[in-house]
Amino acid sequence: MKSHRGPVSRLVVVLALGSLLLGRMEAQQKVDKLTAERVQQMLRKAHEEVRKNYYDTSYHGIDWDAKYLEFDEKLKQITTLGQGFSMVAALMMTLNDSHTFFLPPSRPIRVDYGFRLQMIGDRAFVTRVRPGTDAESKVHPGDEVIAYNRYTVGRDSLWKMNYYYNRLSPLPESDLVLKDPAGQQREVKVEAKVKQLKKVLDLTQGSDIWQLVREAENADHVVRQRYVEVGEVMIWKMPEFDLNDAEVDHMFSIVRKHNALVLDLRGNPGGAVDTLERMLGRVFDHDVKIADRIGRKELKPQMAKAHGKDSFDGKLVVLLDSGSASAAELFARVVQIEKRGTTIGDRSSGSVMEAKRYPESEGMDTKIFYSFEVTDADLIMKDGKSLEHVGVVPDEVVLPTARDLAEGKDPALVRAAELAGVHIDPAQAGKMFPFEWLPMGE
Repeated sequence: MKSHRGPVSRLVVVLALGSLLLGRMEAQQKVDKLTAERVQQMLRKAHEEVRKNYYDTSYHGIDWDAKYLEFDEKLKQITTLGQGFSMVAALMMTLNDSHTFFLPPSRPIRVDYGFRLQMIGDRAFVTRVRPGTDAESKVHPGDEVIAYNRYTVGRDSLWKMNYYYNRLSPLPESDLVLKDPAGQQREVKVEAKVKQLKKVLDLTQGSDIWQLVREAENADHVVRQRYVEVGEVMIWKMPEFDLNDAEVDHMFSIVRKHNALVLDLRGNPGGAVDTLERMLGRVFDHDVKIADRIGRKELKPQMAKAHGKDSFDGKLVVLLDSGSASAAELFARVVQIEKRGTTIGDRSSGSVMEAKRYPESEGMDTKIFYSFEVTDADLIMKDGKSLEHVGVVPDEVVLPTARDLAEGKDPALVRAAELAGVHIDPAQAGKMFPFEWLPMGE
């Protein structure tokens, strides 16, 4: 969860696209002397940012300086850029902290594997397949993933796989062992769609800057707020906690016209502190404590201030899944603890800390941009517990079956709507908020 105040920016999490690379990096590029020196500098800065800013000065019992020297020595053995980035990432991951990680420079290629995987309960499934890709004829929603590139997939490993294959070392193809809804097992090799980008962008003139603007606009469109009104119930699909105060107030001016709100936070990776506080303040008639903040120095508790007559006092149902993280988890857990509403769906991600972004760059005329996310506070809920590595267990666990995924049905939304007072057909529920892919050029 972002700890900044002021204007809200779009959240970037472990699986998100990082900063822009302005340089000469290919997927399996061999490391020359200059590149090796730059990666070594990235490792050094990773060590420094954590040493200066990490909330736990004992680093969970890790000798941080010794760990840095260990990885610095390992860097001498790398032969590819992907290995170098992986070393920097692995150093930060030794802390086992969901909000402390490395966002490497982006490469001058864009790789789309053509499918999306998700943990449902303790099993991994294909949930989306992109039309027009090699995956379209080889994998299908509802396929259970037995192995991904020869590795078993679990809750603790899937996000690391996505991080590695999407950010650190993209691959031209994926090997999958799948089991279809009928129980038949098969092995497939899926070729990725790879788009070559410009190796150097000139942001001082020409069309490069406008290309970045178009990419940002397309990304913002995909994570826009969407809602459907069904009688006296409003179903709000909230992709991220990325709204400013005026935008939250506008949404709740619509919510207050209804007797019940189904807030769909599935796949929501979290976002800004300000949005979380404003959202909670709109569903309570009194101030509530979100969490105590534990850091290097004494910190004020995180609070949500109620908005009196402008607060929504109707029925509240919150939807969660394994992709619900950070601020989404905090919102749902406060609703649980305060007995304000009902949570439905799957256990959430368990990625709940407060962090700050530290942008970095290398080079003079040609810049390479990257950044680090570093946790500056642990968050302890009113019940005295942290959600990190634990997550929120819904009041009612409702999981789609493999057959539901294959047929595009959404039983969790059906149940949430039922609790809110309306009936929705399972197939209709599955089509209520159609999944949208970013253009391949983006």
